[in-house]
Amino acid sequence: MKKELSACHEAIKPYIHKTPILESKHIENFLGSDLYFKCENFQRAGAFKIRGATNAVLKLSEEQKRKGVVTHSSGNFAQALALACCSVNVKCYIVMPDDAPLVKRNAVIVYGGEIINCAPNLESRERVCKQVIDKTGATFIHPSNDINVIVGQSTAAKEFLEAEPELDVLITPIGGGGLIAGTALAAKHFGKKEIEVYGGEPFEADDAYRSLENGKIESNRTTDTIADGLRTQLGDINFPIIQQGVKAIIRVRENEIISAMRLIWERMKIIVEPSSAVALALLIKERPVFEDKKVGIILSGGNVDLDNLPFY
Repeated sequence: MKKELSACHEAIKPYIHKTPILESKHIENFLGSDLYFKCENFQRAGAFKIRGATNAVLKLSEEQKRKGVVTHSSGNFAQALALACCSVNVKCYIVMPDDAPLVKRNAVIVYGGEIINCAPNLESRERVCKQVIDKTGATFIHPSNDINVIVGQSTAAKEFLEAEPELDVLITPIGGGGLIAGTALAAKHFGKKEIEVYGGEPFEADDAYRSLENGKIESNRTTDTIADGLRTQLGDINFPIIQQGVKAIIRVRENEIISAMRLIWERMKIIVEPSSAVALALLIKERPVFEDKKVGIILSGGNVDLDNLPFY
């Protein structure tokens, strides 16, 4: 698997940015940790998901490329897949819930993706995707439960660990599970032996927490969270990787997400979306667990609707 992760990274390098790693002494002093932020909010299409999307598209056969691809996404994977397809001239169909942020819908259009609307629930997403596949013959690429996507997402943590090999902890937000599964793989193959991986999740969409606790994939009881990128749920491909490689999933409340997001904006002077802030929110909430450790946080994305900020 280590060779596969490395080969993937080499293949997608022409299509992605090597994102910077930033520090904040103010936040470090506040938390008592040696803290590093991998800024995937500076990634192409504004989020880490271009990594997995690009790898999945590059793995298609010529016949599959001719017929195009389809996915369902609330925004970040939609943008990423549309951009990845644009880079290699592949038709891209995006099934998006009708409440997806306008900034993300507009980006899909700019990148050449064709949007098909659906209701904001998994059943509707999957039903409309099947209709597109039946009509066009497009290949379905799951935003997170696809091994090629997961391997692509691992490259964010791989880059992180190449720059900071002594990290004790890696933290990511968790929605569909692609990023944290990829991070767990990278930690296993490129991190030091003792490295631990944690995931952050909203209480309002806590399927991953309950899945890890109960040993089986659970569904979301609600998706009423400001972290719109985390409203999805785990799949049968990424869940076993998460079970084996993730130390714990920590839930945070909506006010904790907003406070963490504001702290990053104010002190680091960078734009992150609520889903990204979940990772810092869990660190603030469980501060004693991480004190005196070298902690890496993956800031997953920065696609924010500037007309609808949560700070007020």
